[in-house]
Parts: sequence; structure tokens; C-alpha cells
Amino acid sequence: MNREYHRRHSPALGRDLEMLVFGHAGARVLVFPARCGRFYDYENWGLVDALAPKIGAGLIQLFCIDGVDDEALYASWRRPADRVRRWRDYERYVLEEAVPFTADRNPDYSLILHGCSLGAYHALTIALRNPEQFGKVVAVSGRYDLARKIGHYPDVFDGHMDTEVYLAQPSRFLPNLSDPSILSKMRHLDVTLAIGRDDVVAPDNRHVARTLRAKGVAAALYEWPGDAHRPRFWRQMLPHYL
Repeated sequence: MNREYHRRHSPALGRDLEMLVFGHAGARVLVFPARCGRFYDYENWGLVDALAPKIGAGLIQLFCIDGVDDEALYASWRRPADRVRRWRDYERYVLEEAVPFTADRNPDYSLILHGCSLGAYHALTIALRNPEQFGKVVAVSGRYDLARKIGHYPDVFDGHMDTEVYLAQPSRFLPNLSDPSILSKMRHLDVTLAIGRDDVVAPDNRHVARTLRAKGVAAALYEWPGDAHRPRFWRQMLPHYL
């Protein structure tokens, strides 16, 4: 299997970010790390191995990018408004730097956003905010309202709510979305959500899936037995969805 390491300076973030690429052809899959994770976690957790047959066959190519959660959403030392601003810098990095990099390496027209845990949040949120750029989302074990305490997960904005925070929470902005031009673009997306049936954020996933379907967006929700919020479960899930 082809494996490449890249380190590039990001103008959007003002520092270097690292990336691992796996495969040589096929649909481009931009992979976000889990909460406060790194670009190498996907490989270390055996998730690349779980997808090795498809990667080796040239069906998919993985681009595992780095994260900045400890500078953005989980930067408790920043003011809440500054946390979401830094997240928007990360969104710009994805759209203006990471996505063009994948296109330079691979001309395949298919572009999938994917992640597990908080990586699922990044994947779904960025795709819904920029639906014209992507074809598919595979979001596993995600939470889609970070501005609300759910079980042991905190409100990462400490009760702060403004327009920028609101527009970065799919569970909040989707129900009120009525702009025909935005919805028309969203309806070209193929959304896959996977969650453990007993995961504390399972109701949030059901809410997002129902809302997307009500808006005419193709959204499949797969519920696995138990909690399933662990790499050992993700290794079982991913070959079904990527």
C-alpha cells in the first residue's frame, strides 16, 4: 500500500500541519482526527488496516489530516467566541488548502469527508456549510451540538451563543434552514451517520438524520449494538460505509 507523509505550512492557521496519505487512486477521503487527536491516530488505531482491501484495490485514497481542537473548540483558555473563530480558520484550511492538495494528488471527482467522534462533527459540519464542494459524508460516533451539555460531554462554549456558534452546530441550524439555494446544494450530498444505539449522543444522531431527510437530503443512520464509541467498533463499521 502506498503511504506518504507530508508537512506543509498553512496560511489559514499560521503554522505547519502534517498529513498521512494512504493509497494511490479511487475516491478521495479526507479524514479528520478524533477529539484533540493527530493525523497518525487513524493508522495507529488499525482503521487504515480495516480499509486496506479497498485502499489496495484503488477504490479509495485516504488523506488523514491533523487537527487543531486544542487551539479551537477545546481551547478552554480562549474566550468562547475566539474558539469558534479559530475553528473557522481550520475550516478555511480544509477548504482552501487540504481539499486542493487532494485534487493535486488524485484527479478522481469523488470527494468524501469522514471522521470518528469529534472528527465526525468536523466532517458533517464542514460538508453542510459547503455542500457544493463534497459528494459524501461518513460520520461515525459524532455529536452535532457542541453548545449543549450531553451526558459527560460539556458545552464547549460555556453557555456562550452567537451567530457564528449557532451556524457551526448542525443540530441547531438544520431545522431552521429554508434557503432553497442552500438546500438544493445539500441535496447532492450523500450522508451516512453511524452510532452505537446506547451512545449518549445517539438521540442527537437520530435528530440530525430525521431533519436531513425532512429537508430532502439523503441521510442513512446505522445504529450498532451497545455504546460502540471505540476504535475496535469503528474497525468493524468502516468497511461497510467507505
